[in-house]
Amino acid sequence: MAFITSTYEMHVKNHPEKIAVYTENLAINYRDWAELIQKTANWLTNSVGKEGNVGILLPNGIPFLQLFAGASAAGLIVVPLDVKWKRGELEQRLALAKPSIVITTKALSQRFGLNSHEVLIWEEIAENIQEAETVMQVQSVEETLFYMGFTSGTTGVPKAFVRHHQSWIKSFSSSRNNLELSGTDHVLIPGALVHSHFLYGAICTLYLGGTVYLQPTFSPRNVLDWMQRLPITVIYTVPTMNEAIVAQSIQMKQPFKIISSGAKWNEASKNKIRKRFPNMMMYEFYGASELSFVTYLHDAWNQEKPMSVGKACDGVHLEIRDANGNEVENGVIGKIYVKSPLLFAGYVQPNTDVLQTLQDENGWVTVDDLGYLDDEGFLYLVGREKSMIICGGENVYPEEVEAVLLTHPDVEEAAVIGVENRYWGQVPVAFIQGDVPRSELRKLCRDQLSTFKVPKKWYFVEAFDYTTSGKIARHALEKLLPAEVGQH
Repeated sequence: MAFITSTYEMHVKNHPEKIAVYTENLAINYRDWAELIQKTANWLTNSVGKEGNVGILLPNGIPFLQLFAGASAAGLIVVPLDVKWKRGELEQRLALAKPSIVITTKALSQRFGLNSHEVLIWEEIAENIQEAETVMQVQSVEETLFYMGFTSGTTGVPKAFVRHHQSWIKSFSSSRNNLELSGTDHVLIPGALVHSHFLYGAICTLYLGGTVYLQPTFSPRNVLDWMQRLPITVIYTVPTMNEAIVAQSIQMKQPFKIISSGAKWNEASKNKIRKRFPNMMMYEFYGASELSFVTYLHDAWNQEKPMSVGKACDGVHLEIRDANGNEVENGVIGKIYVKSPLLFAGYVQPNTDVLQTLQDENGWVTVDDLGYLDDEGFLYLVGREKSMIICGGENVYPEEVEAVLLTHPDVEEAAVIGVENRYWGQVPVAFIQGDVPRSELRKLCRDQLSTFKVPKKWYFVEAFDYTTSGKIARHALEKLLPAEVGQH
């Protein structure tokens, strides 16, 4: 069985001088990249052993990507850790992951106070890695685990999950066949590698033999500067990045492809970016930490059915089921079930090596997303079962209300949550980023939504908190509510 790094030697034979990874101050070709990964893998094997978890607490850059690929090639499990976390958030995830070592910088080690963990300082080990052997010592075995991530935590309580190499290798095939990526692509990664969307984009590009352009932090100005100066053909984004890029008021006519995920990209935002970049191709995919790719929406479909999240990816099967587990007809909202070779291996459970899986006896999985299929097989997301608001016995899907609010030109972002109410059970309330009168928003909703779906309270925020996957952190909004909001 292959590892996610198994194609590097082939790329060395085919195009050794081709740039594998490009940053603002360094570029590495495939010959040097393959050698670096071999050295890193051997050094980690000698330091950690042939089994164990390696925590990476580093900013975006070649060292992060090098350690991720090197640990994966060594047959170890990599645990990316976010430098933006607070100390308590980091400690919570370290307790879940139990890494054998954490590799970080001296400054970050001091900032987080990592005295109680086995910490290796990057500045002190970088030269040692360069002196390691280049002969690979690890033989891959079927379903070797390589990646531990954490669910987004929109509820505030993350879970640790793990994947094996084959789940990503099969996902790479979906990227090639469904997203139409190849080894000729020059791929810009403007987001944090701790976010699986951007990490996957970089590792997939290297697997296919393309060139990764890696930025240290997201800056819309720098994104557009690189796209104008460098031969970039693909950019990975989340919808909030797309909004920031459009806000720069720069037009470009060269063709390129946007691959967006993390949250549903609303139609109004799509229309704005198409006007700014007329030769851009727009690709989206829907997935989850547990599911990997589920559906994809290529450029032509995006223009025909912009509110859909597309059709099932290669090898993926979909069913929509009711509360009793029975498959429903097209057009009927139900819970989305997935059967796929791309699934995660399971959740990490405390005090045991046994993983918690989600598959039923027939291999079907749900993460409690709600949606429906149309007659052509296109999937439409309605929301998450846990986010659904039950107002006077009627179902209110926050995403439906948010989609209406986002059609207002002055609404930059919107989120709707449910709060307890003595009479109705729950009522929807809205949080708005943007300068717009409440009366206009209320009228907009009343014109397009049933009365029970119209938010009962309106709150305006300077900015939203987001999870690492680009979704609004809804649990944080509840803390902004005054105590009396649900009493009316």
